[in-house]
Amino acid sequence: MLAVVNLQIHYGGISAVKGISFAVEQNEIVCLIGANGAGKTSTLKALARMIPSRGEIHYGGERIEALPSHELIGRGLALVPEGRGIFARLTVAENLAMGAYHRRDKAGIAGDLERIYGLLPRLRERAAQVAGTLSGGEQQMLAIGRALMGWPKLLLLDEPSMGLAPLMVEKVFEVIRAVAAEGMTILLVEQNARLALEVCSRGYVMESGLITLADSSAALLADPRVRSAYLGE
Repeated sequence: MLAVVNLQIHYGGISAVKGISFAVEQNEIVCLIGANGAGKTSTLKALARMIPSRGEIHYGGERIEALPSHELIGRGLALVPEGRGIFARLTVAENLAMGAYHRRDKAGIAGDLERIYGLLPRLRERAAQVAGTLSGGEQQMLAIGRALMGWPKLLLLDEPSMGLAPLMVEKVFEVIRAVAAEGMTILLVEQNARLALEVCSRGYVMESGLITLADSSAALLADPRVRSAYLGE
């Protein structure tokens, strides 16, 4: 579903991503793990065409690196950004409606809204509440729900556990597992390496803008380099 070839990202004279290549198959959950500053978030932003990059990005058999970001959601690619990026002054229901802005199938949108409320019942309880007044965990759920309202084929998740209490992290990852079980393809960026590898089938390790390891999640969890650097062992 996704193939990235020699992706390079620069901020002025700084090279943030230095020519990485990786792939995500349909119905897979794949993670990018690594320390702060490794280039993980920049990679997702480049895939969503939010920042310029060099190299090739193949999505669904088509090259998309020349497409504007707003066209990608209609093609089935959605990003849940780091920091959530909700519309703080809109209600929960209005935020969810924004996730379906490109759709015209009213019956389908209504059905998907019920689907999201079933998956994330807290959002139904808070539907009329202004999103900026939600807790951090509720905002993260809302950001995921908003992306799912477009019902993407490929979901990019950037640091969904960041800043959340352990119980809320568990709930967010329950949602990720449930969505994956429905067949959605997911590329997950996550600093909590153990959590990411436990939910994903494969993983890539990024260090200083490069992919330094790539293997099955089980193999990475057992790798002494990963255990020492990212699992605190």
